[in-house]
Amino acid sequence: MKEAVHIGRNPSVEPDLQELVGRVALGDEEAFARVYDTVVGSVMGVVRAVLRDHAQSEEVVQEVLVEVWRTAPRYRSDRGTAVNWILTLAHRRAVDRIRSADAAAARDHKAALLDRLPEYDEVAEHVEARLEREQVRRCLRTLTEIQSQAVTLAYYRGLTYRQVAEALALPLGTVKTRLRDGLIRLRDCLGVTA
Repeated sequence: MKEAVHIGRNPSVEPDLQELVGRVALGDEEAFARVYDTVVGSVMGVVRAVLRDHAQSEEVVQEVLVEVWRTAPRYRSDRGTAVNWILTLAHRRAVDRIRSADAAAARDHKAALLDRLPEYDEVAEHVEARLEREQVRRCLRTLTEIQSQAVTLAYYRGLTYRQVAEALALPLGTVKTRLRDGLIRLRDCLGVTA
């Protein structure tokens, strides 16, 4: 009979690792030190393969091993070996780091784009106001001279009917009629519906 060939670690180490993780779950610091020494190289290999950055890999390895310490009570041997559980934690943590970095880069890029753009509302309001002023000026030119003067005095200078009548040396009734007719023409010209 041929002997089984094993690639990687010696399988006889695995039951010891499972026992050690069980002791870590009970708070055994010496057991954790042995788990650390046993898996740190493999964890670094998995994390480094995902991140490709030595400094970040070292940080993630430390995070993974702290997570092993904290979550050892959740490890269940009926779901897989201890080494596979630890390497799965390592892979997930490395992928999370990449996703986090990508999300942060996307947020920074979006913020940079928004900083370069002027406030939309401010620009839109400025353009709208300018177009409205031009349209009002164009429509004011369609009024008779007395209508235009009466509207300008009443609405741009804030004069009352009586003050407009005095300023134009016209009877009050005439000013009211000219203002009413001028406003009707402006409304029609501007396309305002009542």
